[in-house]
Amino acid sequence: MNIEEMDVFKLAHEFTLKVYKATETFPQAERFGLVSQMRRAASSICANLMEGGHRFGKNEYKHFVSIAKGSAGEMKYHLLLSKDLGYIENDVYQQLVELAERVCMMLSRLHGSIK
Repeated sequence: MNIEEMDVFKLAHEFTLKVYKATETFPQAERFGLVSQMRRAASSICANLMEGGHRFGKNEYKHFVSIAKGSAGEMKYHLLLSKDLGYIENDVYQQLVELAERVCMMLSRLHGSIK
């Protein structure tokens, strides 16, 4: 299975790139706080899909898909916090949270499809 060809991986990667771009304008004081946390959580989605896809068993893969979904959920809160702190505009927030929700739904379907 080529993980990079999966729609959920492609969307999660697009999401990660957008998070990196959005956090470029955060205050310098957040560089090692919220910026770091958001970037790690966003990249964790694809990293866990990739790691799980390179494991030997389906149960291990399913576990890593679950971790990826947790990271996507974590991002939804970080986005809300960023918006409420005034670090991102509402339109950027809406775009990113919609992407995060789509990724979550796709990960749920992937998790359910692993037998």
